[in-house]
Amino acid sequence: MRVVIVGGVAGGMSAAARLSRRDEGAEIIVLERGKYVSFANCGLPYYVGGEIEDSAKLLLHTPQTLKAALNLDVRINSEVTAIDPDGHCVTVSNTGTGEAYTLSYDHLILSPGALAARPPIDGLDSPRVHTLRTVDDALALREASGTRAIVLGAGFIGIEAAEALAARGFETHLVELAEHVLPPLEVEMATVVTQELRSLGVRVHAGVAAQAINHGDNHDSVTLSDGTVLHADVIVLSAGVRPDTAVVEAAGIQTRRGYVVIDEHGRTSADDIYAAGDGTLGRDHDRPVALAGPANRGGRLVADAIAAAEH
Repeated sequence: MRVVIVGGVAGGMSAAARLSRRDEGAEIIVLERGKYVSFANCGLPYYVGGEIEDSAKLLLHTPQTLKAALNLDVRINSEVTAIDPDGHCVTVSNTGTGEAYTLSYDHLILSPGALAARPPIDGLDSPRVHTLRTVDDALALREASGTRAIVLGAGFIGIEAAEALAARGFETHLVELAEHVLPPLEVEMATVVTQELRSLGVRVHAGVAAQAINHGDNHDSVTLSDGTVLHADVIVLSAGVRPDTAVVEAAGIQTRRGYVVIDEHGRTSADDIYAAGDGTLGRDHDRPVALAGPANRGGRLVADAIAAAEH
């Protein structure tokens, strides 16, 4: 049995590890578009803030350690550019050389993840604008210089980024379109979070939107919908995520609002194709949860479903 997994980190690597333990004879190939297949994404803000000093501590495994420990064939810099559900194969392109090849599978697991959402804000292409979703993002933010920072979006990552930058000594402003930080929470709980942020020196602007980023030679300025103008040397965009599923949609696999639709076992609408992680949406609920915990559980659930189907 050959199982091909598209995407590593939380969902993909959890599925690979679980399946290798459930079926030691399975051939498991993990295709990761980037150069890091297994890293502590929850630790990224703590590296930015300096609590984690060595970036190497963000890396959990390499292709070599995964081969030695679990007999996984992990291929980094390998982007899946097409999926053929009828032919049970994928097209893989090496992001460094451009070379492409076709890889067949008995079961395919999709862990496409998500990308940082980019709201319609003028000037968002400024070089001072950063995201915080990858190891490279964290490395860039750690090296960012200046004294003033603005974080756009007060979700989980936005709050952690604001805390990290404040700990670095930046004058930090946190901007949230909703009426309070952490919009999924009730206002009573969010108020406690806001008070804690302010005790850390973070200046919270809730119920306002960033309308434009004006580029300057020495710093940028951000104009808010209430007329406030904030100046920044560093801007972190953390306004939510969008599913990274263009290849999945092109293959005709069922999606909703861009998310891959899965059943209670992680199965998609295509035979022998499963999915887990930030880019998925259950058929019985309408709210995706872009967190590592659910992605890890989803990966293990898919592995169990495949192992059960083979025995």
